[in-house]
Amino acid sequence: MKSAGSAGPPPGPARPEFWRSPLRGPWLTAVFGLVLLFGITVLFVTGLLSYAAYNPDLAAVNDQTPDKGWLGFYLFSWPTSPYWLYRLTQGVHVTLGVVLVPVLLAKLWSVIPKLFEWPPIRSWSHAVDRLSLLLLVGGAGFEFVTGILNVQLHYIFPGSFYTLHFYGAWVFIGAFVVHVTFRLPRALRAVRRRLGEPAAGTEEAAGLVAPRPAAPTISRRGALAMVGLGSAALLVVTAGQSIGGWWRRTALLAPHGRDPGSGPNGFQINKTAASVGIRPSDVGPAWRLTVRGPGRQVDLTYRQLLAMTQHRAALPIACVEGWSTTDQQWSGVRLTDLAALVGLGVRTPEVLVESVQRGGSFRSAVLRDNQVRDTRSLLALRVNGATLSPDHGYPARIIVPGAPGVHNTKWVTRLTFGEPA
Repeated sequence: MKSAGSAGPPPGPARPEFWRSPLRGPWLTAVFGLVLLFGITVLFVTGLLSYAAYNPDLAAVNDQTPDKGWLGFYLFSWPTSPYWLYRLTQGVHVTLGVVLVPVLLAKLWSVIPKLFEWPPIRSWSHAVDRLSLLLLVGGAGFEFVTGILNVQLHYIFPGSFYTLHFYGAWVFIGAFVVHVTFRLPRALRAVRRRLGEPAAGTEEAAGLVAPRPAAPTISRRGALAMVGLGSAALLVVTAGQSIGGWWRRTALLAPHGRDPGSGPNGFQINKTAASVGIRPSDVGPAWRLTVRGPGRQVDLTYRQLLAMTQHRAALPIACVEGWSTTDQQWSGVRLTDLAALVGLGVRTPEVLVESVQRGGSFRSAVLRDNQVRDTRSLLALRVNGATLSPDHGYPARIIVPGAPGVHNTKWVTRLTFGEPA
């Protein structure tokens, strides 16, 4: 592959003299890059855990990413203990993703001259490097933008968020690994230089040092402090939605409903009964819970469920958007007791849970056998000593330790044990 002549770069950003910031250089870029190396690694691992929490290899209704193939090689049965596991991993994933935004933008600003290198392609190896950069920058933008939109409940994606974010993450992490492999030694050397930068035009300058820098208005340490303060501010206005309780008042970037009201049902929700098409007749006196097992079926009224032995469990609700509640006091019928009604004993199998909701996603979900057998897994009828409100799933909802919020199905109408979903 031949270079584009010897006439030199065209006027504009392709010329090194166009970029005049005295701050740009290998040291500042390396510092931002090392922060992102740690942060993005944690983001990717917690993202994989978030996907695993849905038990997507269990049933088609759980899997929002069809044809994942070998990308699901690591999947495992999501545990129920510790019961706060999903609350922790998803809270870290979302909060860290938001906190890293200033660092990502600063890193892109620090290397923007490299995006206008001239000639654009000098060799086949250079072409591969440029392609990896395209996937890296594009993938980072795609993942951060779609993630933040999902946190804010702006579902404007051309398809399922789960599918787009999942495949986008794998494309991005592939480019990220390639980039780190080739650039990490240079970044470590640059950091050892401390604040001293090499001369413009040298190999060590890596095309980042301005040949004719403008007069500085801030030091490199000052620039780092500004980015750090931006990340700290985002931490303050984001983390409270994962911590819950009083701290939620500080979560100014929480998606909506920061004031869920007072009383026993005064804690966060994601979707209201009206938003998913629940009609009064769907959950009125005619409502029945159908429990199915191999060759058997039982239909129960609300009064019959209340007459069964009631158990308690203190569990939070934690959602993929990063918000969670503190522990709520749930009471209801154990899933194992309902399985026993259709002849299933201690080796209770998985269960397909179906809701009466008409709109929205996750109208049904399959819970693994380990989730069903946990004694804290309930078909909840009451919370904090009161009847469930319509928005919290009246007349009955699922509550399972460690499960994502969308798998704690509300407005339950049917439980099918041990049959393919």
